[in-house]
Amino acid sequence: MGKENGYGRLTRRGLLKAGGWMASATVPLGSARAASAPGGATPPGKIIATLSAYMADAANKKLPDSVAEKSKQMILDALAAMISGSQLPPGKMALGFARMYQGDKTATIPASNMLCGPIEAALVNGMLAHSDETDDTHPPSQSHPGCSVVPSALAAGEKFGASGERFMRAVALGYDVGPRVTETLGKLQYMVATHRSTHAISGTFGSAAAAGCMAGLSAQQMRWLLSYTAQSASGLASWQRDTQHIEKSFDFGGMPARSGITAALLVQAGGTALDDIFSGADNFLDAFKPMNDPNMLIEALGERYEIMRTDVKKWTVGAPIQAPLDAMENLLKKNKFSADQVQKVVVRVATDEAGIVDNREIPDISLQHLMGVMLLDKTVSFKSAHDVARMKDPAVLKERAKVQLVRDDGLEKLMPKRVAVVEVTMTDGKMLSERVETVRGTAGNPMTREEMIAKARDLCVPVLGADKFQKLSDKIFALETVKNVAELRPLLQTS
Repeated sequence: MGKENGYGRLTRRGLLKAGGWMASATVPLGSARAASAPGGATPPGKIIATLSAYMADAANKKLPDSVAEKSKQMILDALAAMISGSQLPPGKMALGFARMYQGDKTATIPASNMLCGPIEAALVNGMLAHSDETDDTHPPSQSHPGCSVVPSALAAGEKFGASGERFMRAVALGYDVGPRVTETLGKLQYMVATHRSTHAISGTFGSAAAAGCMAGLSAQQMRWLLSYTAQSASGLASWQRDTQHIEKSFDFGGMPARSGITAALLVQAGGTALDDIFSGADNFLDAFKPMNDPNMLIEALGERYEIMRTDVKKWTVGAPIQAPLDAMENLLKKNKFSADQVQKVVVRVATDEAGIVDNREIPDISLQHLMGVMLLDKTVSFKSAHDVARMKDPAVLKERAKVQLVRDDGLEKLMPKRVAVVEVTMTDGKMLSERVETVRGTAGNPMTREEMIAKARDLCVPVLGADKFQKLSDKIFALETVKNVAELRPLLQTS
C-alpha cells in the first residue's frame, strides 16, 4: 500500500506514473532533488548570471540623463495615480484594508495619515496606483510597470532608509526586468493563449527587482530573489471581467508589489533559494513556455532602457479614447469653434477598440460621453472624466448625441498602434478632419516635463492642495538630493 501523504494513498512514484511522466522524464529524481537544494547544484547559466549581475550593479550605476529624467517623470506619474486613486472605489477599499492591518509603522500610505509595514504598504499603494486607468503602460510587454514597481520601491526604500538616487535607479531597474519577462513570454498573444495575466507577471518581477535594489542585494542574492519571484508569478486574465476595477487593481498593482517586496525581504533576512530558476529541472521557462527566445530576458541590458519605451496617459481615460481626445483638442486649437457651431462628430477607431468604449455606462470609458464633455469644456480633467452625474446633464447629452462612433477595420490592422480619425461637420456645412497617428504621451510622442507636472497637478491638488503638490513635484525632480525617501512622506500624506 502507498504511504499516506495528504493526497490519499499515493506515493511520488505513483503520481509520476499516473501522469505518464516516468517514460519521458530525462532528469533522475535524485538530480531533481539536488538541483532544488539551497544555492543549486550547478553553476548559474548565462541568462540568470547576466541578469543578476545587472540587477546587483544597478544601485551603483549612474543612469543616462534622459533615463533619469524619464524615471522621475514616471515616479511622479505613479504617485499621482496613487493620490487620485484614493478618491475612487478601489482606492477607498485599499485604504480601509490599510486601517485594519497597519501593523509595523514603517512605510507611507499616500493620501492618508497612515503608516504600514512594507508588505502591506506595497499592496495598498499598488491598488491605489491602479484604481483607475491613470497609470503608465508598456505596450511591448503588455504590462503596466509603474503601478507595482514604484510602490514596491518606495516601501522598500523606507524600510532600508535608501536615498532618492537609489529610488530612481531601482525604479528604472524594475522597468528593465519586469517587462522583459512578459515580452519574452509573448505579451498579448501569450495572455490570450494561456489565460495568464501578463500585467501581474511583469509587475511581480519588476517589483522584486526594484525592492531588491533598494535592499542592496548581491548578485547571488538577486538570483535567489528571482527564484522566489518565479514561485510567486501568478495572475489570470479573468481581470477583464471585473466591472468594479477592484480585483483588477489587485492584479495589476497590489499583488505584484506585495509579492515582489516579500521576495526581497525574505532574501534580505537570510533566505536562500535556487541559483538558477531559468534552467534545470522544473524551471520557470519550462513551466511558463515562452513564445520567444529566452535570451530576450537579457537583450540589450544597460543599452535599451524599458522605461524609455513606456507610455504615459495624457488623458485619465480608457486607452482607446486617448487618440480621439488628442484629435479633438488639435481641432479646437486650430479652428477655435464652440460646441454650438458643431452639427456632427464622427470618430473612427479600430474595430475591437470601439467595442470597449462604445456608449459605456462608466464616464471615463465612454467615448461618446467624453467627446461631448470635450466639446463643452475644451478639455477633459480627472474630475470631469469621473463625474457620473454629468452623464445625465442635458448640456452634455445634447453634445453626446452629435457623436457617431465608427468601427474601422482599416485602423484595426494598425493595432497595437492606436490611430484615430475625428471628422467634425459644422453647422455652416464646413468639414474639419484630424488624424492622430501617435498618441501624445507615447514613447513616439512623449510629453514634456511641464505636461507631466500639469497632469499630476490635476490629479493631486484636490487631495493634497496646491502648495504641498508643488513641493512634492520639486522634490521628485531633485531626487539626487534626497538622502532618505522617507523625506517624501509629509508631502504625500494628508493630515
